[in-house]
Amino acid sequence: MMSLVCFTFVFMTFLMTGAHCDETEVFAEAGAPAELLCKSTDNTPSTIIWTKVNKGTVWRKLKSGLQYWGSSWTQKGIQRVQCPHPQFERGDYSLLINNVRQDDGGLYSCSVEAGGRVTKNLVMLRIITVSISPSEPILGRDVSVTCDVTPWPYGASVRWMLNDSPVSSETAVASDGVSSNSIVRKKLATRLSGNWTCVVSYKGKEGRASANLTVRGIIQPPTDNTKVYAAVGSSVTLPCIFSPGLIPSSPAWEKLQPGSLFKPSPSLPLPSFSPSSPSSQNPWDKSTTLNEVGLKDVGKYRCSGTIQGQKLTRDMQLVIAKIESSVPSKRKGYVTVTCQLSDDKDVTNYEWVHVSYDVNGTQSFESIQTGKTLSISPVSEENRGAWVCRFSGKEGILGNITYHVQTMSGLSGQESTGFSHNTTALVGLSLLLLFLLLVVAQMYKNHQRRKRVFAYPALETIVHTIANEREERERNQVKQ
Repeated sequence: MMSLVCFTFVFMTFLMTGAHCDETEVFAEAGAPAELLCKSTDNTPSTIIWTKVNKGTVWRKLKSGLQYWGSSWTQKGIQRVQCPHPQFERGDYSLLINNVRQDDGGLYSCSVEAGGRVTKNLVMLRIITVSISPSEPILGRDVSVTCDVTPWPYGASVRWMLNDSPVSSETAVASDGVSSNSIVRKKLATRLSGNWTCVVSYKGKEGRASANLTVRGIIQPPTDNTKVYAAVGSSVTLPCIFSPGLIPSSPAWEKLQPGSLFKPSPSLPLPSFSPSSPSSQNPWDKSTTLNEVGLKDVGKYRCSGTIQGQKLTRDMQLVIAKIESSVPSKRKGYVTVTCQLSDDKDVTNYEWVHVSYDVNGTQSFESIQTGKTLSISPVSEENRGAWVCRFSGKEGILGNITYHVQTMSGLSGQESTGFSHNTTALVGLSLLLLFLLLVVAQMYKNHQRRKRVFAYPALETIVHTIANEREERERNQVKQ
């Protein structure tokens, strides 16, 4: 077709010496600007005319300097086309079209007359449009992503990109150049959301256009089997947020029982669960909160809600973190603490952060140690405060759990108190033994003294006589 039009132009200007005709393909995305190339070796033209074949004049400039625009190329007094004059000195007479539309697609002609010589350039402008139907698809429903090219380049190849990655042939049904467009039909899943790009290749030229596919449904968590991490004794929120404005009917929570098919158990909320936000403020947020996490709460949970007669669900896994402590036999006075998770498959790194507090209660972070386990001395002043086990994965920090050293210090204090009590008892027993030894020594001395007295019987008689006489005198004095 372009060759025929070029031949027609050449035939119409065959009397003009040096008539010349070139052909160019240009792709542009609907809504974007487009540049139609037109170059000539003559940089002092007398007349420049841009026309759209079978549609009349687009823009022209006469030798006098006057410019004219086609009526269909002006919107509210603003021209959508322009031909920058500063480029004329370089022999560049390209036409710029702003905010191209589908009906702008077609064949254009650029005619440059200079010194009796006419240079003609033909440009085929093809507009690429990507559309999504329905415009706001619901998760699980059918969706079509269509790529239209106006006019369609028969024999062109089309390929699809999703978030800058090639789309497999199983997902996309690309045009073979016979049909007028390329269509992707798929039952909508979360993984299909994002930027869809249609890439059209034709005669060595390539054009592309994009459209964003937003999946409406449960947007948080974004995928099934998302893991939520929580420490024993803490509170945790299990997210279940629908697209803004999408209010589900019959929302429910279930805990899934382990097994090949994960059969659901009785619906939540359980006594320890409560809504995370008032429904009046955000009716599409159906998250639930577990006020105090226990080991029994580990497992899989399912959030569900009905939208337009279709039940939407999202599964997630609650992973529990806890601290285990032990006293190694080879390192007396030290305690080994271990950061344990009910599922650590996604954990790539463990860090222990020491948190201490000054007299004003201000926190300070003093040291970081790596590894799943940590050995510390509970009686050391340097270890007072708390140790936080922070576990991370490929996407960053997953969660943390805190171990307070004060509890260990209390135990150490009890051990110290016990030791003090034992020492006091030992000292008391020693004093008692010493007292008993003194009593025995005194008794021994008395015994020895008596033995020395008994060695002289006469002296013993005299002593007894004197004693008896003294007692007799004392009784007589009392009678008188």
